[in-house]
Amino acid sequence: MSKHYSVLLSECLEGLAIRADGIYVDGTLGRGGHSAQILQRIPKGYLYAFDRDETAIKESKERLLSIASNFTLIHNQFSMLKEELSNRGIYQIDGMLLDLGVSSPQFDDGERGFSYRYDAPLDMRMDQSQQKNAYDVVNSYDYHELVRIFYQYGEEKFAKQIAKNIEKQRAIKPIATTFELVEVIKASLPAKVLNKKGHPAKKVFQAIRIEVNDELKEIETVLQDAMDMLAVGGRLCVISFQSLEDRIVKEAFHERSTPKKVDKRIPMLPQDIETVDYRLVNRKPIIASEEELEENNRSHSAKLRIIERVG
Repeated sequence: MSKHYSVLLSECLEGLAIRADGIYVDGTLGRGGHSAQILQRIPKGYLYAFDRDETAIKESKERLLSIASNFTLIHNQFSMLKEELSNRGIYQIDGMLLDLGVSSPQFDDGERGFSYRYDAPLDMRMDQSQQKNAYDVVNSYDYHELVRIFYQYGEEKFAKQIAKNIEKQRAIKPIATTFELVEVIKASLPAKVLNKKGHPAKKVFQAIRIEVNDELKEIETVLQDAMDMLAVGGRLCVISFQSLEDRIVKEAFHERSTPKKVDKRIPMLPQDIETVDYRLVNRKPIIASEEELEENNRSHSAKLRIIERVG
């Protein structure tokens, strides 16, 4: 099994406020780091863990079985939370964790096509049984669709130029590998951008990955469903790694934890004043400690937000 560092581990475990007999969900199993720690803390409870990646399911099962057997691994996207759990007779949970970062082994496995640092076929599918992959996006989306996803999902300022050059290149021959795409991106950017710190293809690769896996819609769906399913006292912990995801989490949590504004000039009876059923456990996102940052570079952009059901 590839070495895997569980981001903000102690902060997540504290944030979940785990009960020994509770029902918990790990929406992003990955290599089982968070799940293993949750499982150790629920000897009388139960864990359900989701992942779209069959490799993650297979590798994590052995790790978790070495701890306990009171868990079920579900090969599906986390947006199927309600359906998958209701099929198992579960309609309420005591806590859920979502780590929205792409699993480190997925990036480190060059053949998966997630990384601009390895030459591999354009793929980027988290669930390798699905049809649409990065090759399809790069070679079949028209100019306007490419510009949209590069702007929207990658916040790439040079989206138009990159999309234009992709069209030119694929008219000669399809763009089939990660390095071929990187070369097109580099050729589209001015020298001052290429000389900046950070890889020039990062934003476009992020955008394509989000499009291939429909990640933002998935997040929007699971946040609402998870909050609906929380028992009173239950908590939802979400780790995000980029601004688009964090914004979605922040807005969803704010909406659930903020009472609607009323006109104070209109007299109201106490029972008519709306109360909210959720509270923010942390107003500002929790970030990694200096100690964790020294051990794991990938924790630098991680932000943890926590919401609790109180009514």
